[in-house]
Amino acid sequence: MAMTVAPTELGSTARGPHDGAFRPPALGVRGVVSSAHNLASQAGVRALMVGGNAVDAAVAVAATLAVVEPFMSGLGGGGGYMLIRDGKTGQVHGLDYLGRAPRAARGDVWTDQEDVYSDVRSTIQPGPVAGWLAALERFGRLDRATVFSFAIEVAERGWPISAFAHGMLVAAEARLARFASSRAAYFVNGRVPRVGEIVPQPGMARSLRTIAEGGADVFYRGELGEEIVRAVQEAGGWLTMEDLADFQVRWVEPLAIQYRGNTVMTMPPGCSGIQYLESMKILEPFDLAALGHNSAEYLHLLLETIKLASADRTAYTMDQSVDHRSLLEDEFVAGRRALIDRQRAAPSEGERFRAQKDDLIPPGDPRRYQRDNTTHFEAVDAEGNLVSVTHSNGGTFGNAFVAGATGIPMNNFIYWQDVNPESPNHIMPGRPLEMPMAPCIVTRDGAPILGIGTPGSYGILQTTLQMLLNRLDFGFNVQAAIEAPRVRAFERTLVDAEARIPAAALEGLRARGHEVNVLAAWTAGVGGGHGVAIDPESGLLTGGADPRRDGAAIGW
Repeated sequence: MAMTVAPTELGSTARGPHDGAFRPPALGVRGVVSSAHNLASQAGVRALMVGGNAVDAAVAVAATLAVVEPFMSGLGGGGGYMLIRDGKTGQVHGLDYLGRAPRAARGDVWTDQEDVYSDVRSTIQPGPVAGWLAALERFGRLDRATVFSFAIEVAERGWPISAFAHGMLVAAEARLARFASSRAAYFVNGRVPRVGEIVPQPGMARSLRTIAEGGADVFYRGELGEEIVRAVQEAGGWLTMEDLADFQVRWVEPLAIQYRGNTVMTMPPGCSGIQYLESMKILEPFDLAALGHNSAEYLHLLLETIKLASADRTAYTMDQSVDHRSLLEDEFVAGRRALIDRQRAAPSEGERFRAQKDDLIPPGDPRRYQRDNTTHFEAVDAEGNLVSVTHSNGGTFGNAFVAGATGIPMNNFIYWQDVNPESPNHIMPGRPLEMPMAPCIVTRDGAPILGIGTPGSYGILQTTLQMLLNRLDFGFNVQAAIEAPRVRAFERTLVDAEARIPAAALEGLRARGHEVNVLAAWTAGVGGGHGVAIDPESGLLTGGADPRRDGAAIGW
C-alpha cells in the first residue's frame, strides 16, 4: 500500500476526526457487513452469528434490501454481479446473474431513450433469485429458510421510512401512482408515507417465504413466476414463462490487473469495470500522493484519464472482435496516457454511446496490440471469505410496476441498452447487456485486503476508481476512502464536483478548461459506496459505509 498521508496534509477540506473520517469505521474480528441499510447489515451479521459465512451473510443482506431499499434492488431486479473470494482456496470467483431482454423485445418501439425508462416492456429476465441461490448452494452453509428469515421478519413488521427513502418515494410518486399494485405496495391511504412511518410489506413477505420453501424453481418455473408473468403481461409487458425458464447464471473468471503490488479484480465484460481498471493502469506511473489529494493537478489528471478509459469502454465492452485484455496491456495504455494534456481539458462523448463524435476523444484501437438506481454491499468473515456484490432494479423502483400482489417491483434494464441502432449496446432480444455495475476485490500476495464498490449508473466506474485510489495511493482508512469528496465527468468538459473539494482546486480545473458544476457537500448522485478492509498483519476487519445514503457497516 502507498504511504499514509496525515489528514492535515490532504488537499480536501473538512476532514473528520476518525483518522480523516467523520464516522469511525466498523470494527470486527469475526465478520463485517456493509450495506445500504442498517437493517440489511444487521441481517448479514445475524447470519454470521448463527453459523453462516460471508456468502450466507451477503444473501441475507440482499433479501433484506429487497424490503428496505426496494427503489434500488429486489426480487424483480435485472440481476447483477457477485465476486466471491473463497477462504479455503484463495480463489476469487465471479457470478454473473444478469438477465437478458425477453424474446419479444424490440428497440424500434421507442424513438427516445427516456421513453424506455418507465415502460413495463423495459423488464428483462429477473436474475437476483437465481444468483443468490446459486451462491448459497455452492458456498453457503445455512439453509434458505434461515437466510431469508431476517428479510421476512422485516417485511412482516414493516419497512421503516427514513428521510432518504421518503425522498426516493417522493421522486417516484408519479411513476408509482400509475399502477394500482404499486400504490398498494408503497402508499399509505393513497399518499407517500411520511418519515418515521412503518409500512408492512405482506406481498413481499409472502414472496420471500415462497422462495425460501420452493427454491429457484418456484420463481422461474412455478407458481410465483406465473403470478409475476400474468401481472406483467396484463400491464402490457413482454416477459413470458419461457423467458423465466431460459434464465441461467454464469460463473466467470474475474478480470484483473496488477497495481502497485496489488491485484485488483472486477467482473469481465459485459461488466464495464474494465474502465476503472484501464484508468488505474494509465495512472500507475504517476506519483498521485505527491500531487496532493483532490488538488487541481490530481483532479485534472484523474478526469482526463477517466475520459480516455470511458471512450474505450463505450466502444469496446460489447465488441466481441476485441480481446478486452488488450485494453489493459502496457503498450496500449501507454498510447492512451500520451494523449493527456496536463494543462488542458479534452472534450468527451460522455458516459453513454453517441453516434456523433466530432471533436470528441476517440477510442484507441487495441487491435494494434492484440495477442490473440443500484445497490452495493460487502460481507467478510474471519475465515477469509469475502463477497462483493452490485445489483440493481435499473431505475428507481425499476419501471415502477409492482407485479400484482407479489410485492415485487420489476426492473427496467432494457433502458440500459440503447435505442440507437448504431450503438454496440442497442436493444435486441436475448442480447447480453453492457452494465456499469462493477464490484471489486483487491488482494496482495494472495491475501484479501479490500472489497469495495458503489451504486451510481455509469458513475460507478468513476466513484469506484476514486475510492480505490483513496485507499491504495493515499492510505485512507476504508471509511475515509468512501467519504472523501468526489468528482464525476460528463460529456464535453462538464464536471460535477462536491463542494467539499477546495475552492482553489475547482478554480484550477476551470483554468484548465473544465466546466465545473459544484454540487452540495454530500451528494448521493456521486454514489453510495460500501467497503470492507482486512489488515494483512493483524487480521482486523473494518467496514465503511457511505453517509450520502442510508448505508451502515456493522462489525462482529
